[in-house]
Amino acid sequence: MNRPETRYAWNGDVSLAYQVLGSGPNDLLYLQGYCSNVDMNWEGRYLSTFLRGLARHARLIVTDRRGWGCSERFTPGHVPDVDALVDDIVAVLSAAESKRASILATYESAIVGSLFAAVYPERTRSLILVDPQVTYLPTDEMPWMPTRARWDEQIELVRRTWGTTDWWDSPAGDELEWFARYARASVTPGGLAAELSAYLETDVRPVLPSIQVPTLVMVDSDNFYEVLPETGSYIASKVPGARVVEHSSGGGSHFHWYGRGAAIVEAVGRFLTDVGEEEAVFDRVLATVLFTDIVGSTERMASIGDRQWRDLVDRHHRTVRTLLARYHGTELDTAGDGFLASFEGPARAIRCALAIVEAVRTLNLEVRAGLHIGEVERLDDKLAGLAISLGARVAALARPSEVLVSQTVRDLLVGSDLTFEHRGTHELKGVPGRWSVYAVSRDTAAAPSHTTGGRVA
Repeated sequence: MNRPETRYAWNGDVSLAYQVLGSGPNDLLYLQGYCSNVDMNWEGRYLSTFLRGLARHARLIVTDRRGWGCSERFTPGHVPDVDALVDDIVAVLSAAESKRASILATYESAIVGSLFAAVYPERTRSLILVDPQVTYLPTDEMPWMPTRARWDEQIELVRRTWGTTDWWDSPAGDELEWFARYARASVTPGGLAAELSAYLETDVRPVLPSIQVPTLVMVDSDNFYEVLPETGSYIASKVPGARVVEHSSGGGSHFHWYGRGAAIVEAVGRFLTDVGEEEAVFDRVLATVLFTDIVGSTERMASIGDRQWRDLVDRHHRTVRTLLARYHGTELDTAGDGFLASFEGPARAIRCALAIVEAVRTLNLEVRAGLHIGEVERLDDKLAGLAISLGARVAALARPSEVLVSQTVRDLLVGSDLTFEHRGTHELKGVPGRWSVYAVSRDTAAAPSHTTGGRVA
């Protein structure tokens, strides 16, 4: 059976087992509660199918939290604070080279996942909670949670039957023996009893309103050890913008990867797609893009030689960068002899372009420049989109020492002290429709803009 390689992350002297599966565009960290062993996950027919299903939607990172599976075990005499488990997530994500991940946490691991999302929103793309617990004991808001006496019974049951076929009703008849071995490989009875006893007073309800990432809560409408659907609805009501989904396990199993596995995988895929589409909208901004290009560069290089040409280009680049800094432009790319830069407003961008045209004359160079304003998409530290292509096409139409702008730029600056001359209507390669372009009048001074911050009011 093909299975991912087990690796170890380190939080100080504590080793944390993890695996990576798939190569999707985004990361999904899976924190499994109650049972967890990254090696034995793949021996379970239903669980391995569930994990491979998740990996179709993202680069899946599976880990055993501290105390469980292949990670460092704790003993009845030592159970770490929940804060240590949150720090462990940072260590695992760093080892897996994940800067930002969606967190999928089940059962009691929802406590750790919720805390991580609240404390590290910059590293959390979204939060998915399955049959979550955020507290163990009854509260005024959650009176349905098991009483301490009920938990005491459960802890005694752990001591007597954990890791045997008497633990739970059969999760799936054809996997009963495997499940017993899986439970034993996940945690010892003493370790689990100690963890339950140590965490009974844990209550992360106060942090729920602080979670500011997209959140999906999924619950079993047929109940999992008294973790009622009401728990999911309560959590969703406290996390801003969270949504809750119920699936039925059919009453045949307490564990989510059995009766509800396919439905959960499908819901996770839809949710991650929705998050991606939402991020794409958020990552689109309005920007003025400026393209410049040295005129006749090939001929000039041939006339003065490679070495002198490189020196001249270096001086050109220093000049342009100095002016971009002065006019608050952001350099995005330097392709060949030209620059691509963005500005918050068109007036400042035009004045920068005019200043560049005049400044490079002292180097016995001429440049052409083109500008457009439109919606662009942020891709890491770069911009992409139709506005970029349109700006490049406008620049290609410019004459030596000319600054051309699209009609969009010109229309936004009607009434300013900038003047324009029509240069015709053109079909631009790769850009639909016909576009009017305008040359900035040479009578316009390359002086600081009088508009506030270079923006158009």
